[in-house]
Amino acid sequence: GYRVSLHGNFFGHNHTYIPFPEYSPRRHIKPDPPLNIQSNATASKCQIWWSVPWCLDEILQYELQYKEHSMSWETALNKTAPSSQPQLEIEGTELRAGVAYMARVRCKVSEHEDSYHSQWSEWSQATVFQKAGVPKLTEKILTARTTQFLFIPLSFGTLLYLCWNCKLSSRARQKASPALIFPHQLLSFSHSIICTMGILR
Repeated sequence: GYRVSLHGNFFGHNHTYIPFPEYSPRRHIKPDPPLNIQSNATASKCQIWWSVPWCLDEILQYELQYKEHSMSWETALNKTAPSSQPQLEIEGTELRAGVAYMARVRCKVSEHEDSYHSQWSEWSQATVFQKAGVPKLTEKILTARTTQFLFIPLSFGTLLYLCWNCKLSSRARQKASPALIFPHQLLSFSHSIICTMGILR
């Protein structure tokens, strides 16, 4: 330990002030800010990672700030890293598609560490990232699969409707020629299927 004292001459008199009778440097650390902050954003999440000196990587805790690129840091949101690992994820639901974001991180000795104590470091340099949009190809595949799933029940429903309609008009059909009834029913069913496919497209 050390004894820290301040000496000064005021109005011709020497004065001594002792702010720390027993000063321990390990209790008053200010770490350097994290280095090499990088990011990788997809449609579902954004991964951010950085580096610190290897001798401190197991005792540090981290705080991340992120904001829209056009906004000030006063409006930034904060996230605390859940572990001492120099990385953190932002869920895609917290980001807007097509908007550029900036993120920065700072560190200090963990509150669970008994041997050292520190204040927060300065903020690191910022990294810029943007949430990726949903690929158009994926949207087309989902639309095609939805069309396939809907086509079968809609076709079956159309067939039931035609059978029910034919049952209700049985008296009219009994008066007509059988040779003329079947083509008329087939034409109606084909027209219904074509309309259904047009709606699904």
